[in-house]
Amino acid sequence: MYRADGPEEMRPVGEVEFVQGLAAASASGLYGPCRAAAAIVGHANLNLGERVEPVLQALQAASPNRFRGIRHAVTWDPHPEIENTSAHRMKGQLATDNFRAGARVLAGMGLSFEAWMYFPQLPELADFAKAVPDLTIILNHIGGLLRVGPYAIRDDEVLTTWRNGIAAVAECPNINVKLGGIGMPRTGFDWHTRTTPAGSEELASDMAPLMNYCIEQFGPDRCMFESNFPVDKVSFSYNVMYNAFKRLSSGYSTAERAAMFHDTATRVYRIDL
Repeated sequence: MYRADGPEEMRPVGEVEFVQGLAAASASGLYGPCRAAAAIVGHANLNLGERVEPVLQALQAASPNRFRGIRHAVTWDPHPEIENTSAHRMKGQLATDNFRAGARVLAGMGLSFEAWMYFPQLPELADFAKAVPDLTIILNHIGGLLRVGPYAIRDDEVLTTWRNGIAAVAECPNINVKLGGIGMPRTGFDWHTRTTPAGSEELASDMAPLMNYCIEQFGPDRCMFESNFPVDKVSFSYNVMYNAFKRLSSGYSTAERAAMFHDTATRVYRIDL
């Protein structure tokens, strides 16, 4: 729903305009008690540096009561088999002067930054978080673990690198982590190839070592379960996935589970329920 024309940097404003309309319709109560899109995350190109400010202002104007921040993919990998999903296809964006200048504008406006990257880049995020300590950062999809292509059948090495990266970013108090995205085939499980879908017990067992490591490093108050739907739908259904989350978190306290299923998200996204 990006705008079809106008300045390229302003085109993402159309997405927030669209979702704001859906959220307003939901808030009317005509479609039931659910309140969809109580908080909205859009996109702005932080490579614009300080010139990103009018873009962020336009995003806020499109949703004065719900806009909370931006998501910016910075994925980059040297292997041609791995898709670089970043719209700007640049190596090392997080370290550039322009990107950090844009991030400081974002932080100064009280907005958050969603980071989507691959696990070898996690040390770059730790450096970035320390350089912009006032910026609230949400690390997507347990840090972009890859276990396919050049990273397949190398779990000893790959998981060690991933764990070290997660530990490094967890040391930064301004970073929170989303627990999910494991249904994407790039994570290396075969669920999407099954004739009979995996059940919640199997999913919980497979996911638990990865999820529990993140929870151990960040603490439940900086973790939030995420659906990553419809992308993860290729591997399992929404209900089965959340049942798996419930199973794998059953050993945590009531307060810890409340944080991961609800409280962390409402705090980070400033949702008043």
